[in-house]
Amino acid sequence: MGGACVSGPSGALVDVAQVAAGTAVRLEGVIKRFGDFTAVDGVDLDVREGEFFSMLGPSGSGKTTCLRMIAGFERPTAGRILLGGEDVAGSAPYQRDVNTVFQDYALFPHMTVLENVEYGLRVKKVARDERRERAADALAMVRLEMFGDRKPGQLSGGQRQRVALARALVNRPKVLLLDEPLGALDLKLRQQMQIELKEIQEEVRLTFIYVTHDQEEALTMSDRLAVFNHGRVEQVGTPAEVYENPATGFVAGFVGVSNVLEGEPARTITGDAHAVTIRPEKIAMVGPDRTLEDDECSADGRVREVVYLGSVTRYIVTLDAGGELVVMQQNLSTSSMEALQVKGRPARLVWKRSNNRPVEEAAGALEGSLDQEEGNA
Repeated sequence: MGGACVSGPSGALVDVAQVAAGTAVRLEGVIKRFGDFTAVDGVDLDVREGEFFSMLGPSGSGKTTCLRMIAGFERPTAGRILLGGEDVAGSAPYQRDVNTVFQDYALFPHMTVLENVEYGLRVKKVARDERRERAADALAMVRLEMFGDRKPGQLSGGQRQRVALARALVNRPKVLLLDEPLGALDLKLRQQMQIELKEIQEEVRLTFIYVTHDQEEALTMSDRLAVFNHGRVEQVGTPAEVYENPATGFVAGFVGVSNVLEGEPARTITGDAHAVTIRPEKIAMVGPDRTLEDDECSADGRVREVVYLGSVTRYIVTLDAGGELVVMQQNLSTSSMEALQVKGRPARLVWKRSNNRPVEEAAGALEGSLDQEEGNA
């Protein structure tokens, strides 16, 4: 708001005041090519000190390659990577004040939990008493202080993941990189670990950079997130900003479930000449005699499909004006039998005009959103 801005190497505007206030990691015009394939295509990012920042996107979107370049496992073809203001693009991984937590844990099975956590300190030749104390402190951070004498094989998957986290934290890095660390856990444990991981990050006050393809995971834990697609960043913002105001059709479809109206349906129903997106939970199914308010849009159609999901029901409605809309309604008093009886019936849909969000591109957003939801189910 009124701050001075300058152009970065790729032309993106950079807020000088924000950088001065404390940027832990900064990517400037970063490009990574593998032969003729461009995995990362001119990425500019600022990750602030002490924030939980997620890189979200489908497989092949460039998010993991960016993480590996920050860690030093890959070198950029072009551009700069700054840690604490220092360009480390040409530095080896051990020369960077970062640690990485992977999905596969990589714990030593013959060592105890405590020995696993202090292993990095042994390599650095830290004195025995100090490394034992620091390892015990790290285990306490992840609520495993009573498990130091156990072997990894005696722990659950969630506990092993926390040991891997403690092993990374014990080195006191300025930035912790996490590459889909919860991907091997079952759904309920993964959801529990999401909350615990965010609590640990807030307690230790380190900068966490988290890579995931799971939009629910990113929305749950992140202070801010970047949505990747085909090697580029489509949008950066808080979870609420990205969800409520998607910048593109891809973001609308990938981050949560979204509807897109474009072309003639958009003009007929919303008056928009291009394309708009509407979240399914913002739409209500009402009776045919419902009076329309001045600030509302409506669309008539027929229910093509009903999916009962327990707490909510998903209705797919084919519109008379063309296209389809997905509607999500809470089952406050609706049983599965009542929900399924709606299939094939006429339907009138109503939503607030203010919930229409214009998007720059819309093609495929609805299909992508349904695929994403089914992939997370």
